[in-house]
Amino acid sequence: MASRKLFVFVSSLLLISLASFPSITATTYQPKPAVHVVVEGMVYCQSCDYRGWSLTGATPLPLAKVSVVCKNNVGQVGYYKTFQANANGYVYAELEGNKMNRALDYPLQNCRVKLVSSPLQKCNLATNVNYGIDGAHLRSEGKSYTSPNYNAVIYAAGPFAFRPSGCPYTTRH
Repeated sequence: MASRKLFVFVSSLLLISLASFPSITATTYQPKPAVHVVVEGMVYCQSCDYRGWSLTGATPLPLAKVSVVCKNNVGQVGYYKTFQANANGYVYAELEGNKMNRALDYPLQNCRVKLVSSPLQKCNLATNVNYGIDGAHLRSEGKSYTSPNYNAVIYAAGPFAFRPSGCPYTTRH
């Protein structure tokens, strides 16, 4: 009889201890999503009325193309991809392969954004506004996007501009 009471007592303690601690097999490891690197910017068609570095009077250039080129520390190109602007001239370029949660193969300070092409024949001369021809370095503006399944650090470049080839030459006094 005493052994039966001891058995019930020990069994009760065991059940209480199992109920008090969550099961290790019940919890699964949820890895955090990778942090993506994104570059955003705008592409415009520059007005004939304002030249040089001015974007006064410029209109968004839909479907223009820009490239992102990243070089390693020895100067070798390790990443190159072209991206197309949307219907409003906005470019959202996710740099696939450059993840922030692992060592970057090509440091972001070695990445540049350049103009590639314009879909409009009447506005297809690339300008060096904000280094669109030479290549603009990425700017950190402290932007990011976070959701349960997607995290991104967003850098900026530009705005860039193409200009019409048929602008009349004017002399200003």
